[in-house]
Amino acid sequence: MTTPARDASLPPIAQDPDSRRRAARLRELVFVSGCREFIKRREGMIHAMDGGLWLHRHVWLGEPLVHLVSTDRVRLEAFGEACGLRASRLQFKPLKDPRSGVRRDAWHWDLGGPVYPPADDRIVVTG
Repeated sequence: MTTPARDASLPPIAQDPDSRRRAARLRELVFVSGCREFIKRREGMIHAMDGGLWLHRHVWLGEPLVHLVSTDRVRLEAFGEACGLRASRLQFKPLKDPRSGVRRDAWHWDLGGPVYPPADDRIVVTG
């Protein structure tokens, strides 16, 4: 899937001052970008290893945070550009593929605060 073109009449999602509009735009970007959230962490890791966008929620220093993880840097960069994130915020972190134990190059965005993706049942994979 590709990310939608940004509406030039609106600020980037990350800078949108209208919190309701920002949340709706972010929810739609997450969905159309093909991001998936998994009940089982291992399944999410496999999805990321196969080039998918894995949305992994956790808490860091008491604050809700999401890692958007993939081995496909181009897909992550496209998401970040559509969201209005600075490319310098994309983080490199090799991860171990749970199927083989081999470390592979992977990247992630830290998404929190104004770019914390709202819950969306459409992207949750339960089985």
